Amino acid sequence: MLYSLKVAGAQTAASLADRLGITSVAVRQMLGRLQEDGLVDFEDSRETVGRPKRFWHLTDDGNRQFPDNHAALTADILASVSAVFGDAGLDKLISHREATTLNHYRNELSNIDSMEQRVERLAEIRSAEGYMAEINRDESGALILVENHCPICVAAKACQKLCRSELDVFQAALGPDVEIKRFEHILKGARRCAYRITGTQVDNRQLTMRL
Repeated sequence: MLYSLKVAGAQTAASLADRLGITSVAVRQMLGRLQEDGLVDFEDSRETVGRPKRFWHLTDDGNRQFPDNHAALTADILASVSAVFGDAGLDKLISHREATTLNHYRNELSNIDSMEQRVERLAEIRSAEGYMAEINRDESGALILVENHCPICVAAKACQKLCRSELDVFQAALGPDVEIKRFEHILKGARRCAYRITGTQVDNRQLTMRL
């Protein structure tokens, strides 16, 4: 249930029941227990005439149930690097990390000709790194890379330079036939990061919607 709320955002008990294939009564019982544990909470929203709908969402503690790659420790280390070596030293460290990441992605994608398959492989890599990544298509047919979780979010909030060039890394890894734009960003208050990807080699095959 926590996973469903993580990947799909706030939902009613009825929509959770449909998604999980169980009864609404069972969902409400589980939500009650999760709320007692401080992992979920709700907001009532009156969308139409009648009774308001109750939308359940993850709390901060609920979000912390997902991998964070020791983000708090990373944030402390970055603060120490900045204090000892200054901003120039921190920039050098982050640039080295970006170069290493790009080299890894390029090696993984180097033998894949199709842009769509490159994006699919990138999503697999990012999921293995803890980003809970997946892809689908929007109404225009563009590929959408979604990252439902940021395992370095705590560190990135403390040092936003960590994801300063993520777009550049993705662009360089996927190749010059790709245009990628981020339209949702966790650090700007969105519940996920999402990227719209277009290119000359995208075909019209519809991907299975998994959101």
